[in-house]
Amino acid sequence: MAIVSGHGNRHHLDSWSRRDMMGIMSNTADRHSTDQVRAAIAAERREFAELLDALPAEKWDAPSLCGGWRVREVAAHMTMGFRYSLPKMARELVRARGSLDRMTDHCARADAAAHSTAELAAFLRDNAHHPWKPPVGGIAAALGHDVIHGLDITVALGMDRRVPEDRLRVLLGTVTPRTARFFKADLGGVRLRATDLDWSYGTGAPLSGTAQDLLLLAYGRRLPAGHLEGEHQTRFTLR
Repeated sequence: MAIVSGHGNRHHLDSWSRRDMMGIMSNTADRHSTDQVRAAIAAERREFAELLDALPAEKWDAPSLCGGWRVREVAAHMTMGFRYSLPKMARELVRARGSLDRMTDHCARADAAAHSTAELAAFLRDNAHHPWKPPVGGIAAALGHDVIHGLDITVALGMDRRVPEDRLRVLLGTVTPRTARFFKADLGGVRLRATDLDWSYGTGAPLSGTAQDLLLLAYGRRLPAGHLEGEHQTRFTLR
């Protein structure tokens, strides 16, 4: 399950029900038309494929924000839904003894080894309009999958890529106490406050950063030093 990836705990969907996650994304689906979100997904995939095409060879082996995965494993995972049929997915899940966590980790590592970097970028570009969605969460979750994993790469590499505001707003609209629990994001005691958008979330001591950096926190990530401001910044900083 792509969008449940988090720092050191990539895929903990096993303990959640389909109904839980569908409810998480339902309000956002109501506010944004399916066509709008699909257009945002297609644009995100095309743009990120261009970024991957231009990535120097040595960067593909750099660590990402997704604990235990290099850039190449994240890129492979981003395109898994386009390349795996349902029967193949089922076989991999049986092989992993029913654990989505083990399945996605095994597949990402195997696919990263089997495909060239050019192929991984092409998979994303050629499937810009692919209708794949994560097993739970709907169309907004599909956008979250692409945006968050893209940030797992660019933020870890120190690249100044800014996700367009319309895509961020779709995903910021999904941040609730339920999603925080789902992604194991400990946001207690802080108020997230974006410095580049009119958006905030939570109660407590202010914690400021760009909207996309705060979105990463809401998806359970920790960030490199220098991305956040506030008395609790070290709590959310990579060590």
